[in-house]
Amino acid sequence: MSLIKFNNRNRLFPSWNNDSLKNFLSNDDFFNNDFFEEDSLMPAMNVKEHEKDFEIEFAAPGFSKKDFEVSINENILNVCGEKKKETEEKQEDYTRKEFSYNSFKRSLQLPKSVNTDQNIKATYKDGILKLNLQKKEEAKAKPKKVIEVL
Repeated sequence: MSLIKFNNRNRLFPSWNNDSLKNFLSNDDFFNNDFFEEDSLMPAMNVKEHEKDFEIEFAAPGFSKKDFEVSINENILNVCGEKKKETEEKQEDYTRKEFSYNSFKRSLQLPKSVNTDQNIKATYKDGILKLNLQKKEEAKAKPKKVIEVL
């Protein structure tokens, strides 16, 4: 069995009266742009493990602190961001409305070494959402014990 790429663009644009529009939209490069891929709308993420905690950073420029929702449920960290903007300008002979909507959701399975009972610190500065998750005491690195050889 072989897989064949399905072209569903005829359903989106049923009347192909304009040949130049048809040629433009039939070009595979138009719909293969990174904008149409779901992962391109996800913020970049860094995870750093330190001796006493984990630090997770999300690159989310253009958002504000109130646009985020961070929660933990059954050892899964959920980070959501949602931003809406609407503007309307009314003039004597026209009305102009513009809107934009950006959102993302990332869910991460936390390791068992994370202390979810401790306060989790979340800060947002310069387009970076930073989370600090403390480790459990038994998961923290113990100092190296040196044994003297006799």
